[in-house]
Amino acid sequence: MVDVSRRGFLRGRSTLPPALRPPWAGSEADFAERCTRCGDCLPACPQAILAVGSGGYPTVDFRRGECTFCGACAEACRPAALLRQPDVPPWRLKAQIAPTCLPRQGVECRICGDFCDARAIRFPPRVGGAALAELDPDRCTGCGACVAPCPVGAISVA
Repeated sequence: MVDVSRRGFLRGRSTLPPALRPPWAGSEADFAERCTRCGDCLPACPQAILAVGSGGYPTVDFRRGECTFCGACAEACRPAALLRQPDVPPWRLKAQIAPTCLPRQGVECRICGDFCDARAIRFPPRVGGAALAELDPDRCTGCGACVAPCPVGAISVA
């Protein structure tokens, strides 16, 4: 959440969530130093999930779709702010399921699991209510395929 109070702002307490950078961005400091904000990575993304974020830096918007980790954004990045390396994962992001998830409210919903190709979201049976979504972090790739289909916005990737 953002602390938009004047006192919080003046004391440097705005608590914006960290921006989601494209795959292979590395640390935020390294990325910000290398990225020239040229925007070449934006049209290179075949899924069109990259958008211009704060300060003109590219960010990932999973409401637009999922990341397939094709590497097109990294190939288009001339200053090497996105540096794809063998045996290095694109990022360490994982899906997170909020308490507002419909099954936690007693409503049957499994749409996030239907969109998860890695099968990281499962719904073990439960006596007396809707099966609750469980995330297996070892299987989750952080692709974000589960984010946009969620009817209540209960899934985020961080």
